[in-house]
Amino acid sequence: MSDRILVFIPSYNCETQIGRVLEQFTIETSKWFEEILVLDNGSKDRTLEMAAAAAAKVHVNKVTIGRNIDNYNLGGSHKSAFAYAESAGYTHVVVLHGDDQGDIHDLLPTLEHGLHNTYDACLGSRFMKESKLIGYSNFRIFGNYVFNALFSIGSFSRVVDLGSGLNIFARPVFTDQTVLRFSDDLRFNIYLLLTAIDQKRNLKFFPISWREDDQVSNVKMTSQALKTLEILWDYMFRRERFRTNDHRAVPHSRYEFEVIANVTEDNAV
Repeated sequence: MSDRILVFIPSYNCETQIGRVLEQFTIETSKWFEEILVLDNGSKDRTLEMAAAAAAKVHVNKVTIGRNIDNYNLGGSHKSAFAYAESAGYTHVVVLHGDDQGDIHDLLPTLEHGLHNTYDACLGSRFMKESKLIGYSNFRIFGNYVFNALFSIGSFSRVVDLGSGLNIFARPVFTDQTVLRFSDDLRFNIYLLLTAIDQKRNLKFFPISWREDDQVSNVKMTSQALKTLEILWDYMFRRERFRTNDHRAVPHSRYEFEVIANVTEDNAV
């Protein structure tokens, strides 16, 4: 089966950045991807409008602009996109956050070397030797190194990023119904990572560039750190709870979105 790759761009209040993200999909980069899904989670600004305007200049066969039916948060948006990719028969899902911190060019070597077909997931890392961090405080860098070390020890697996905004997942990962039990908030990536390790999936980290300039972080660092450590504790000492409990605050029976606009390369300007 030939590759059919969907690029999923989760967005929330990204009116300033979403255009820059879509501008990354030039003729050179777009040849790898069949469709881009910009999925908004109830933004209060003009994210949808700006995304639709920028989509007309993208060199991808199809750009779909969608909005979640309910407030699913970042993890829930992943579930909406994964369900869409499964039903459409995609072989891979690329995740690129809509706040323009990551760069799709960093994924190209992974695609060119076919690593996405060798591994179940290739995960962008902000903290490898070859990675580049711009505007990231030394305090946050140190904190991430500590957490990476703790999770490496606790999972008996090399962890160099708990969850960045640039990843590619093969079909066995995004069609696994286990993901529905994961938290819908920012902890989704941590559950996804540890579950993949627990299932002994083949994972590959690759270096990425990451910058912070005009982005607004939604992370409350202290509470997020404690919640992150609680997940590791469950994984290490309450594995059955980690594997079987529903970790969502508000379980949804389905994760769906409404299509706001469709732009194809034929009708783009």
